[in-house]
Amino acid sequence: MSWTRDQMAQRAAQELHDGYYVNLGIGIPTLVANFIPPGVDVTLQSENGMLGMGPFPYEGEADPDLINAGKQTITELPTSSFFSSADSFAMIRGGHIDLTILGAMEVAENGDLANWTIPGKMLKGMGGAMDLAANVKRLIVLMEHTSKDGESKILQRCKLPLTGTACVDLIISDLGVFECDKKGGSGLKLIELAPGVTVDEVKAKTKAAMTVALQGSPGK
Repeated sequence: MSWTRDQMAQRAAQELHDGYYVNLGIGIPTLVANFIPPGVDVTLQSENGMLGMGPFPYEGEADPDLINAGKQTITELPTSSFFSSADSFAMIRGGHIDLTILGAMEVAENGDLANWTIPGKMLKGMGGAMDLAANVKRLIVLMEHTSKDGESKILQRCKLPLTGTACVDLIISDLGVFECDKKGGSGLKLIELAPGVTVDEVKAKTKAAMTVALQGSPGK
C-alpha cells in the first residue's frame, strides 16, 4: 500500500504556511492547489504571468484562456493579477517566492535535481525549473518513488542532466517523506512513511544513503 497522487498532494499541502507565495510545477504538484488547508492563506504564482491562482475548475466551467504554466485550465480569485512572463520570472529570480513544489525524474541524496530532460526523448521543455531551483527559498519534490520499470528515482547521484545542484529540501514520494542533506555527507533522512509501507520496502526501493528518523508516522 502507498499514497495515491491525491494523497501525496494532500501531504505536500501540509508544508504550506500562511502568507507564503508558492509556485507549483507541472504534473502531480498541480494537485496541491486542491488541498490547501483551511485557514492557510497562500498565493499561487505561475511562470506564464499569474499571481493568485484558484483550484482546477469543475467540469463544464473551464475558461480555455485561463491556464497555468503547464497549459492546464485553472480558476481565478478576486485577488488574482495578470502580468507578463518576464515580470513573473523577475519575481522568481528576485527571491520573492517562498516555496516551490516540483516533480522530478531523479533526485540525489544531496538534493541534486533532474527534472527537465531525458537524452534522446522529446519533452515539453525546461520551463522555469532551473530558475526556481536556483532562487526559491524552499524546494519540495513531489514524485512517485520508482519509474514505470521499477527503478528507483531517488539515487546516490543523478544520472540525467541536472536542473539544479543541492537545491531540494524535502522529497515526498508515494512511499514516504525524506529530508535532504544539501551540505552532503549524511544522505537522506526518512521522517515519515505512507500507511502500510515498511522501512524495509523503502530501503529496497531507494538507491541512496538513508537514515531513519520517523516522527510518529502511522506507517511506523
